[in-house]
Amino acid sequence: MFQDLQSKLEGVFKSLSGQGKLSEENMAEGLREIRRALLAADVELSVARGFVERVREKALGAEVLKSLSPGQQMVKIVHEELIALLGGSTASLKLEGSPPVAVLVMGLQGSGKTTFSAKLALHLKSMGRRPLLVACDLQRPAAIEQLETLAGQCEVAVYTNKETKDVVQVAQEAQRHALQELCDVLVVDTAGRLQIDEALMVQLAALSKALQPSERLLVLDAMTGQEAVSIARTFDEKIGVTGSVLTKLDGDARGGAALSMVEVTGKPIKFVSTGEKPNELDVFHPDRIAGRILGMGDMLSLIEKAQQEIDEEKAKRMEQKLRKQQFDLEDFLDQLRQIKKMGPLKQVLGLMPGMNAKMLKEAKVDEKQMARTEAIISSMTLKERRRPEIINGSRRKRIAKGSGTQVVDVNRLLKQFRDMKKMMKVLAKPGSIDRLGKGMFPRI
Repeated sequence: MFQDLQSKLEGVFKSLSGQGKLSEENMAEGLREIRRALLAADVELSVARGFVERVREKALGAEVLKSLSPGQQMVKIVHEELIALLGGSTASLKLEGSPPVAVLVMGLQGSGKTTFSAKLALHLKSMGRRPLLVACDLQRPAAIEQLETLAGQCEVAVYTNKETKDVVQVAQEAQRHALQELCDVLVVDTAGRLQIDEALMVQLAALSKALQPSERLLVLDAMTGQEAVSIARTFDEKIGVTGSVLTKLDGDARGGAALSMVEVTGKPIKFVSTGEKPNELDVFHPDRIAGRILGMGDMLSLIEKAQQEIDEEKAKRMEQKLRKQQFDLEDFLDQLRQIKKMGPLKQVLGLMPGMNAKMLKEAKVDEKQMARTEAIISSMTLKERRRPEIINGSRRKRIAKGSGTQVVDVNRLLKQFRDMKKMMKVLAKPGSIDRLGKGMFPRI
């Protein structure tokens, strides 16, 4: 996400890097380019103008630090202003009140409400809560079945009533059911429309009155750009929105909705959805998003993803195996599967510091190759995984046939694994890391 904006901003900072200090003259062109970059990213005009003006005032009013070049100084100022533009600080869910507290999930049809509702329930479950999904989208065909399927995938409870079209009745029944089952949060999936209409607003207002929700979250498709901001304004005026959720942010290279939303509506962004899988939901952190836009990476989010998806006990056992040079293809397969849980590789790479837009665009990440590798190892017997050296010609043919690959693919994987084992053997020797460091860095 934000790749186009990141690329354009990098060009601005690079053009300023050769200047001695910031001045009105050398800043003028850079600020014009920043404004153009924001508008190209579909940021609302008034928001883009205000942002550029604040950057100008800060840059000219600040004492330029001697250790910083103009380009670095501009990065610092733009970073600070981006954080402010995105809301300043992380806005957490407000779940105060007697249980079960309700979270009303609203939005237009196709925005991803139902998927988000399930993701939010899974997120709440990971926080130690006992959520209950409530199917109050009684208009869209198969909406209830979709929510039931997602609830099964997330292993959370769901309440449905297919015998009525009265959403308030369903919501009140769900409240009673939650009390009986000791569920403390209702996540209410509501109906949407292709566009805002009075019937939708009346239904949502009735639900809000009946449930008195602690949160009224508006789910918006990030790819709709400025239209998302307009939709947010209308929902806030009619129902009252406590926060927004941006979906499909992984497919939006521009990101204008995220950059305009908070300043125009005055309501925080609370979550961003970056994929279809139940675990692909992130809390919205303005400082981390600003870092990603400027190519600074997001190590905190990367660490959190690793902590969520990688088994700590397995990691410790793996470390011991590596030290004792006992790492085999069974371990390699396990590591591969844990890495896959963190999300698409390109998305993970985007969180790493120094991975700018150009590098990310040019990175040759072949997700299919990971799938082929997994298929090849899965086609081996347990004995073959633990002792790859026994894999002869006939075994290679069988493995290739079983995995739907060629013998050459099996040979390539086995060679890569042998090379990796050799490297591990070298690194396992005492003092090897120190010797490697001396070879890499010249003496000063």
